[in-house]
Amino acid sequence: MEIPYLLAGALAAIALCAIVAKRFELPYPIVFVLAGSAIAFIPRVPAIAIDPQYIFLIVLPPLLWNGGWGTDWRLLQANLRPVLLLAIGLVFATTLAVAWTAHALGFGWAPAFVLGAIVSPPDAIAATAIFERFSIPRRIVAVLDGEGLINDGSALVIYRFAVAAAVTGTFSPSYAAFSMVVVAAGGVVVGLGLAFGIEALARALARLNLADSLIDNLVFLLAPYAAYLSAEALGVSGVLATVAGGIYVSRRSAVIYGPQTRLIGAAVWNLLIYLLNGFVFLAIGLQLRSFVRDPGFFVKEIGVGLVVSLVAILARIVWVFPATYVPRWTSRALQRRDPVPSWRYVAVIAWTGLRGIVSLAAALALPLRDAAGQPFPQRSAIVFVAFCVIVVTLVFQGLSLIPLLHWLHIDADEDIGQREIDVRVKALRAGLKRLAEIETGEHRPAEWEVIGRIKSEYEHRIDHLQSHLPGERESDDSLFDHRLQDEALRAERDAIMELRDGGKIPDEIFRRIEYDLDLAETRLR
Repeated sequence: MEIPYLLAGALAAIALCAIVAKRFELPYPIVFVLAGSAIAFIPRVPAIAIDPQYIFLIVLPPLLWNGGWGTDWRLLQANLRPVLLLAIGLVFATTLAVAWTAHALGFGWAPAFVLGAIVSPPDAIAATAIFERFSIPRRIVAVLDGEGLINDGSALVIYRFAVAAAVTGTFSPSYAAFSMVVVAAGGVVVGLGLAFGIEALARALARLNLADSLIDNLVFLLAPYAAYLSAEALGVSGVLATVAGGIYVSRRSAVIYGPQTRLIGAAVWNLLIYLLNGFVFLAIGLQLRSFVRDPGFFVKEIGVGLVVSLVAILARIVWVFPATYVPRWTSRALQRRDPVPSWRYVAVIAWTGLRGIVSLAAALALPLRDAAGQPFPQRSAIVFVAFCVIVVTLVFQGLSLIPLLHWLHIDADEDIGQREIDVRVKALRAGLKRLAEIETGEHRPAEWEVIGRIKSEYEHRIDHLQSHLPGERESDDSLFDHRLQDEALRAERDAIMELRDGGKIPDEIFRRIEYDLDLAETRLR
């Protein structure tokens, strides 16, 4: 089958998966992994071999940049201790537990550590897709998001050295430990340096009146690859460089980019991350075709996969509870500063160990041959077992999280919707205050009229938002206002459609006005 047909088929399959996920209210990573598994068993679907050197380069940088971009830096700082215990301590513990288990089941030590590094980092995307349906305490989300951000870096640094040991056949623990620190610190420095350069470029373009939302977003798309490749070329961590760059540029985006850039960027990145997840999970299904054709390999390795999955799940549970309670039992100062959380919250974190696209990309990126030109040791087994762990954790743990959250009666510690309204009202009041300051000056009658009209609009928006606060009932006037604006917008749409269909305006003008109407309608929701 030609590559263009495979690409078209993959896009169609991704669209179908999106429909299924929407229809059954399932997190899309779960639907993708099930679809990828099913593809492996469809007759006459070709098995494909993906060039490993392109996997990390194409897939990983955008995922890491997006993770850094979405990080709440202050929440991460506030929860740094539990995040580091999970993202570094648990990653090392899981790697060791899986490596020991895999070695006992017939893996060599180097391939066993490669497998451990691949399956050690949980994926925050899958958990977030589930938590969106529930009111979850912010601290649980912050800890899991922070873990998902940092554990990719720690796991992939281990992965890098484990793969090097498998390829070369040599390994020095003392050298590896020192190198890990240098590689990690160097990656962060490179990422921040690139982020400073991006900000300087954005400001220079603005000064020269060359700033443009399309140019800015092209820089966004280039940035993760530039960070990753620059760091790798210097021999430091491309993963941490990309994450650090994403965090910094995200924090500065409000002052260096315009609203049009941010609107377009959000849409582009949401679609890009969705497509990357879809393509990678479907691609593994095509690659697994060669494995399921060998019944002996399939039966043997699926048993190994189930055992390794159980070890990965148990390692997280065994780590999380002592890591939460033991430090507080031994330090009264810590207990005063950070009281003991409810066991229910700890149980949710312990059970949320879903593996996802980063583990899958790491498995697919394994080199085909070692330094001597021989096949990479037990590569097929590593890829297959890693996929088994992803399926078990995503499907079993992912689907069981929903009833678990119901059973534990997990509720948010604050109403995010109310908090958002409060912030919006505060911002509007700041606008009103500034208008009042302007109003005190000398103005022509027409200017007084404009100021009064804008102040009335702000006051109306404040009243409208406050009507949505808990305990407040939306007034009949507010409902009528919504209905009136909906009718007016619909009439505007009908008018421009009639002009376009009658050939009185070109499509370019139609699309520009339609875009403004879309923004206005979105603002009403």
